[in-house]
Amino acid sequence: MATQMAPLCKLLLMSFISCVVLVPFGGASGEDHKVYVVYMGGLPKQAGFLATSVHTSMLQEVVGSRASELLVHSYSRSFHGFSAILTEDEVAKIAGMEGVVSVFPSERHQLQTTRSWDFLGFSQSVQRLPTESDLIVGMLDTGIWPESDSFNDEGFGPPPAKWKGTCQTSNFTCNNKIIGAKYYRQNTTYLPGDLASPRDTEGHGSHTSSIAAGGLVSGTSLFGLRSGTARGGVPSARIAVYKVCWADHCYDADMLAAFDDAIADGVDIISISIVPFEPRDYFMNSIAIGSFHAMKHGILTSVAAGNYGPKPATTTNFSPWFLSVAASTIDRKFVSKVLLGSGKSYEGISINTFELNNTMYPMIYGGDAPNIAQGFNSAQSRLCVTNSLDSSLVKGKIVFCDSLNSVDDALSAGATALSAGAAGLIMEGLVATDQALAFPVAASFLNVADGSEVYDYLKSTRDSMATIFKSTETMDSLAPAVVSFSSRGPSPIARDILKPDLTAPGVDILAAWSPASTMTELSDDPRHVSYNIISGTSMACPHATGVAAYVKTINPTWSPAAIKSALMTTGTSPMSPLKNTDAEFAYGAGHINPLKAANPGLVYDAEEADYVQFLCGQGYNTSNLRLITGDQSSCSDVKNATVWDLNLPTFTISAQTKGSYITGVFHRTVTNVGNATSTYKATVTAPQGFTVRVEPQTVTFESVLQKQSFVVTVEAILDADMISASLVWDDGLHQVRSPIVAFVPSP
Repeated sequence: MATQMAPLCKLLLMSFISCVVLVPFGGASGEDHKVYVVYMGGLPKQAGFLATSVHTSMLQEVVGSRASELLVHSYSRSFHGFSAILTEDEVAKIAGMEGVVSVFPSERHQLQTTRSWDFLGFSQSVQRLPTESDLIVGMLDTGIWPESDSFNDEGFGPPPAKWKGTCQTSNFTCNNKIIGAKYYRQNTTYLPGDLASPRDTEGHGSHTSSIAAGGLVSGTSLFGLRSGTARGGVPSARIAVYKVCWADHCYDADMLAAFDDAIADGVDIISISIVPFEPRDYFMNSIAIGSFHAMKHGILTSVAAGNYGPKPATTTNFSPWFLSVAASTIDRKFVSKVLLGSGKSYEGISINTFELNNTMYPMIYGGDAPNIAQGFNSAQSRLCVTNSLDSSLVKGKIVFCDSLNSVDDALSAGATALSAGAAGLIMEGLVATDQALAFPVAASFLNVADGSEVYDYLKSTRDSMATIFKSTETMDSLAPAVVSFSSRGPSPIARDILKPDLTAPGVDILAAWSPASTMTELSDDPRHVSYNIISGTSMACPHATGVAAYVKTINPTWSPAAIKSALMTTGTSPMSPLKNTDAEFAYGAGHINPLKAANPGLVYDAEEADYVQFLCGQGYNTSNLRLITGDQSSCSDVKNATVWDLNLPTFTISAQTKGSYITGVFHRTVTNVGNATSTYKATVTAPQGFTVRVEPQTVTFESVLQKQSFVVTVEAILDADMISASLVWDDGLHQVRSPIVAFVPSP
């Protein structure tokens, strides 16, 4: 079963199974050694500074002659720091050295489109500029499958002159579409199936890359499902690949090395569908650190909000300088019909590509087939937990498993049914049915009511029979709705910053896949595919990346904050409260709208100095900030800014207890990127008892890029857990919308 456990871990990429793979570090002995990141901020602005020499010298002071052996990465192209294999005592010594901002363990992080772009109103015929081919999208993921049709370079010229990256040609060849590729591995050992190459053996990186920037490929499908033309948001853009994720996940040290290179290589936007398992302070978090330095260099980073929903405050990617993306449904869903020998049929949810050809198979209840020889009982086998089924009883039959109440339960049942030789699998339980899961056997997941009827038939009929039909697509009238697994806000660190920022399609998305993997990533699954259908905020993130890249091709001088603002203020919002009960903490500023984002009218801009003021208000001091920025930034009473003064396109205020009176004052500045001469009027929509005042209520512009400031004051007695309002600046052509949220954090 060891050969199956590693692929089960790989399912983290799409289906959120939790597992641990322990691999010893090469080059270090003793249980107390592990990789730590030593972050030292921005590169000092002094001639002849050799960062790598400084890093080696620091290590030598602590570990002596083994410094070169224990150094994992030296970050010296875009920011300052290194990673090394250390003990806790050695970490304490380095943490006390001059110039060190933070030291933290290199922990594991989790990886978290035929129809989706059309659903967004972003058709193949949308107007594009020739300069799209000069744009470079940096993808931090599991690598890429370069032979995929989505990455064909036919019609592409040579890479843009600004490109400074390289291509590691270990079992890999770049082209004029994939112009750069590198891999990073803090651990010198590899799990079975991993390749020391930028080549993708998992599938996830190829999938995200093709969503963001894959070319047009007609006639794609998954065994006939979701047939159409696969394409990315910016199909003419170039792709730079930074492989940081492996079968044992993604590590901080490698991700920072990739950020360091991507920034220096000349990418225009970075996409990273990776999330920490737990929330961490900004500069103890590789994604927050890397994206901060990307922002300094004018590069927006688009990140996945996380797959830890639907509980509140589950997002672990929440820095204000990057774009955090939730996942929502599109207007198609998959159903898989089950037909019983009695003639009664039921519709379940799954992505079932298997054809049973209307053949009826004998049924068996999992609880009646425990693998007693391996110590399992019926209470376990009814759930079809790993190895719990007796293959001599199950082989060739359709097994029924009940009381499956999580995605992990369902996926485990699928793997167990496969290993036991089952012909098919019918499941029942409380798993959310707003995403379809794929299984290695013919399968369908039923709701509790339908599952109970199937159970009654099975137990009351001597020769019970059933068949499972291949999936079909039906309309989803509830779309778009934020999917249950998508992580929710508020931010666990700065509660008065709204997170996630927005939502984008992330459910049942067809995109490129690695043939080196299988459709479900289980080693015994016989299906190897070039395009696959999976779900996750990992899929939503590259949709936002593609839109951001499209906006940048039209507005190449815009800052990361301006692009982020354009995406947020033009999103479709509020989304239906009946389908999105967590409101803005589920969907942020709304559902992404690519065409409107290219022409927002006004933007809420911000630069490094604004984030420095925010950090001052969050308790960072001058000495720390000077290390982080690499300049003479300072904190003072005048500069210290509350979170309410950071120039974001959202307004959020929290209270300690329900029934509290709250009031807050927000200072904002908007920049005119629409018509040179224009007048915008403020319109506030708020429920009774939630008072929102805007001063002034009208702002007038006489030129492009002119700025105007205003103040928003909110007051309320917070009788509910959360109340929402909105501010719209309207000039008759543009509606620049910002959500206003007041809430009481969950205990």
